[in-house]
Amino acid sequence: MKILVAVKRVVDHNIQVRIRPDGSDVDIAGVKMSINPFDENAVEEALRLKERGLAKEIVAVSFGTAANQDVLRHALAMGADRALLVETEAQLQPLGVAKLLKAVVEREQPDIVLLGKQAIDDDAGQAGQMLAALLGAGQGTFISSLNIEGDEAIVTREIDGGTEQIAVKLPAVLTADLRLNDPRFVKLPNLMMAKKKPIETLNAAELSTDTAPRLKQVKVSEPPARKPGVKVGSIEELIEKLHEEGMLS
Repeated sequence: MKILVAVKRVVDHNIQVRIRPDGSDVDIAGVKMSINPFDENAVEEALRLKERGLAKEIVAVSFGTAANQDVLRHALAMGADRALLVETEAQLQPLGVAKLLKAVVEREQPDIVLLGKQAIDDDAGQAGQMLAALLGAGQGTFISSLNIEGDEAIVTREIDGGTEQIAVKLPAVLTADLRLNDPRFVKLPNLMMAKKKPIETLNAAELSTDTAPRLKQVKVSEPPARKPGVKVGSIEELIEKLHEEGMLS
């Protein structure tokens, strides 16, 4: 079995982002970047499948500039077998990512495509579903457990009312939730060895796909300041306040 894992380079989750003065976007100049946390869960799950003898090769892929090599080397340090960088200067939206991933899938022919359920920069959570639609493949989204039985992936997925278990025919697209696993700690020697491993590079134009944006970002702004709380002296006063605010009828 071959597994393709998509990884995205995002602002490190410990960093408090700032808005550019003109409100055009988030300012990431000089900001620490790292692998998207949900994608790290996807890499970890692929490695666990390989350790159980269910997968033979894990290929990590990322889309962006040469700067994206750092997240690919992180995946290699975790244990991925190969890394592929599809170079593009474009600001990719989920549909563009899905189209590029479709082209890579057709090139690599994996049995499973694993990616995070969403990226923490835009929180769109759309690329996996769009990829499955473009491929005409089965999908398991927001998965918190994964088992392979024959030619099916048995997944538990998060839904509004709790969880559900479904069987998905392979090849399939699966998107990882944080509950799926705890990614392994990457040791320094592994990081050093990963720096010496080759990263295959393709130009996005070589994949002959339209990644033009369909949406226009108009403005980015801070969320409104939270109103100060009000202390009440009794349950009766609380109920009265809730009535005044229209929160109780």
